[in-house]
Amino acid sequence: MVMALAGIKVLDLSRLAPGPHCSMLLADFGADVTLVEAVPGSSAKLGGSGGMRRSEAADHAAAYNALGRGKKSIALNLKEDAAKAVFYEMVKSADVVIEGFRPGVVKRLGVDYDTLAKINPRIICCSISGFGQTGPYSNLVGHDINYISVGGALGVTGRPGQAPAIPVNLVADFAGGGLTAAFAICVAIIAREKTGRGQNVDIGMSDGVLSLMTSAFSGYFGGGSVIRPGATLLNGAAPFYNTYECSDGRWFSIGSIESHFWAALCTVIGTEDLLPKQFNQDEWPATIERFKGIFKQKTADEWMAIMSQHDICAAPVLEMENVVTNEHNLARGMVVEVDSPIGKVKQIGVGPKLSDTPGEPRFTSPILGQHTDEVLKGLGYDDARIAALREAGTVG
Repeated sequence: MVMALAGIKVLDLSRLAPGPHCSMLLADFGADVTLVEAVPGSSAKLGGSGGMRRSEAADHAAAYNALGRGKKSIALNLKEDAAKAVFYEMVKSADVVIEGFRPGVVKRLGVDYDTLAKINPRIICCSISGFGQTGPYSNLVGHDINYISVGGALGVTGRPGQAPAIPVNLVADFAGGGLTAAFAICVAIIAREKTGRGQNVDIGMSDGVLSLMTSAFSGYFGGGSVIRPGATLLNGAAPFYNTYECSDGRWFSIGSIESHFWAALCTVIGTEDLLPKQFNQDEWPATIERFKGIFKQKTADEWMAIMSQHDICAAPVLEMENVVTNEHNLARGMVVEVDSPIGKVKQIGVGPKLSDTPGEPRFTSPILGQHTDEVLKGLGYDDARIAALREAGTVG
């Protein structure tokens, strides 16, 4: 099977979620990804993902580390010149380098874009950081909650008069960071076909979050309309775009915005008197209370069985244990089994469905440094030289 990114070599220096997610997406579509991890003990800040020795616990952790799937691993102490020499050799035949350190770290290590482009002018370097490589916030530390704060997503999420609702770290780390970086890398690869040159890619997760809010800010720029938590049609104020608790304590989502969907909803739940009042905002609070009482009468699964027979935008709010057994998610290949040293393990599948060059998780995550010898031998290092490098703590 031909894979879309077959032949693209990626060196991944990143550690935390956004970078590994980015390289996982590339690996799922055939990119040859090598994790360049730190030799254990060489640096607390540059530390790798665990010990190098195989054990039942290490194999189990690697098998279920979906972010590491489809990748190889080499351990290098990039503080040493001999390790940098190895990395530079790898760069000569690479297409992409990914890093997720704070701004300035790769420059100090001697693995920044300007340095690497002299070795390989076609190299694409992608830096993923919280606030980007420039600007007054660039050197600030942070996590997803901080990036979605600056990018605007947290400020529109929640209920009126309540604290902002804190989502799991999906918006900045994975969407604004990893997914945006993978998209940008693919764009840079296409651009290289036109220019013959690589380039530097600067991914600020707060930028990625703000980019996700392009449509929301179009309304603000065009008419001055602002979104407040739980106060607008799409974030909790409208009864027809909301969630309701069911008799079993689970929740059910309704998204019947268009008039024909609203009509179908009202017909099914016996509220035809509300048909002409859909967009009367003064009626919304009372309608929500009425809907709360109605949805409390049946379980979430019962409501789904009813709603799915009609033209209604509706679905149960699935808990994690129900997501991975849901018939639709299974039919779409979004829960897969991957071979590993401990047997077949379940992981989340590949989102984009390409008809000719589909992606797939090819193998599970490596143990730290698992492919060090293989990579070094591919660069022309013999056993004696590899042993000397390992003895010196240069590689692991």
